[in-house]
Amino acid sequence: MYDSLARDYDRFNNWANRLTAELPFIESEIRKVSPDGQAAVLDTACGTGMHAIALARLGFSCSAADLSPKMMRQARKNAKAAQQEVDFRTAGFGELAAAFSSRTFDALLCLGNSLPHVLTSQHLTNTLADFAACLRPKGLLLIQSRNFDAVLAKRERFMNPESFSDQEHEWLFQRFYDFESEGLIRFNMVSLKRRRAGDWHARVASTLLNPQTQALVHEALAQAGFSEIRFFGSMAGDAFDPQTSGNLVITARRA
Repeated sequence: MYDSLARDYDRFNNWANRLTAELPFIESEIRKVSPDGQAAVLDTACGTGMHAIALARLGFSCSAADLSPKMMRQARKNAKAAQQEVDFRTAGFGELAAAFSSRTFDALLCLGNSLPHVLTSQHLTNTLADFAACLRPKGLLLIQSRNFDAVLAKRERFMNPESFSDQEHEWLFQRFYDFESEGLIRFNMVSLKRRRAGDWHARVASTLLNPQTQALVHEALAQAGFSEIRFFGSMAGDAFDPQTSGNLVITARRA
């Protein structure tokens, strides 16, 4: 799915607004583990690398990884355009410690509803063990996912559409869920594109998600040895409400 979305991913995301909203919380949490501002940060499932690039601009030593080779190519282009150094590696969950040669980091980020792509309990166990192996003792793990407690309770299928345009083209992006058997969710994105005043052309990409609830992730983190586990309802640090929060944001420390 994400190889097919790599060219449009930065059109789908309004990075100026998103980073303005999210960076203060992320930076604040990182500085708690590295007050001198010299933290080494690993951004996992980094997509086109925009969080890592923004954190590098703030003075952090940033590395980033994604399973999609095409996302990685776009991330390297973005870093070059921003004149920021980020160590990008093509690697998925469970492969990070090996990809970075057992280096350790002060903080590890897993943003953008990435962790729910882990579909089984065994893969989740392996993923969190990989995260722990990448972190120094008392290192920070920061996860941002959708609040699937609310999604499941309300059977919420549709998310707000996004749009982008330039002088020649217009894009529309619509995301929605199908609730599958065995508790999984199929995440679909419809991408519509046209030349100005021309006909629309559509492409659909999809992938499976595991709608991880607060209780499930809390238990998995505790079993993986993480402590000081805290939950927030947004990347502004709001209190988490399982019925109304849009996000499930988690901070935890490696033992």
